[in-house]
Amino acid sequence: MNPFRGRHFQGDIILWAVRWYCKYGISYRELQEMLAERGVNVDHTTIYRWVQRYAPEMEKRLRWYWRHPTDLRPWHLDETYIKVKGHWKYLYRAVDTAGQTIDFLLTAKRDGVAALRFFRRGLKPNRTKTYAKYVF
Repeated sequence: MNPFRGRHFQGDIILWAVRWYCKYGISYRELQEMLAERGVNVDHTTIYRWVQRYAPEMEKRLRWYWRHPTDLRPWHLDETYIKVKGHWKYLYRAVDTAGQTIDFLLTAKRDGVAALRFFRRGLKPNRTKTYAKYVF
């Protein structure tokens, strides 16, 4: 099934407009001017409707390609017990080789299921390191 069936413009023009809007963060009116310079006369409200319709699907399909190159570095999970506003909490951090935090999870209880879900939700590492006697 063609997702652009019934549209007044070709699919590649719609995809260009949606990609330019999402990638460069320009306004709909600026994008309207850019397309007009290229011979495509389209209203800014039409571009808005294209973004609402096609951007979520593009994001789903292209998520892998849009990852930052640093996301592909190896990383490990760090568990720490810290005090937050007078209460002790467990902090799980996904840390890359440069020591930068990729993602984190803060819980009141030491919840192995939540930590495992967090670990699986994170970036798939090239290799995994585990510390201490606990494996997540």
